[in-house]
Amino acid sequence: MSLILGVDPGLNRVGWGLVYGEKSVFTASSYGCVETSSKLDLPDRLDLIYHNLVDLISVNRPDLVCVESLFFNTNAKTALVVGQARGVILLAAKHGGVSLVEFTPLQIKMALTGYGQADKTQIQHMVKVLLHLKETPSPDDAADGLAAALCAHFSLKLL
Repeated sequence: MSLILGVDPGLNRVGWGLVYGEKSVFTASSYGCVETSSKLDLPDRLDLIYHNLVDLISVNRPDLVCVESLFFNTNAKTALVVGQARGVILLAAKHGGVSLVEFTPLQIKMALTGYGQADKTQIQHMVKVLLHLKETPSPDDAADGLAAALCAHFSLKLL
């Protein structure tokens, strides 16, 4: 049985999910979001993200961290800031001594739905079904963190 921490990076909200998996049985251990206020300076927001991820890793001791890789859209400023958030997430995994994998949003969507253009509701639904949850994980960033962890579990055989 392995425990994977999936992370959906962002600056306002970092979604995360811890998923236990053994063969084809998956269970959500916990999930949530690290939220930062836009009233804080960027270094303080990054520090908050870093320390929350360090705490998650040190308390839960996952076997692997899976981070969604950056999807560059037309807003370069947003991509740059999310890239900085990803950097502190990667650093938290490194400092926690945990192996790291990255998957693109397309790879995660394909792994969960078989369709690379799946929307947020489709991802949330599949996360709910695959993890046998009573309710759809909310907010969608937390569902994306769980989706990243599931994608890593599905891909472990290939890594």
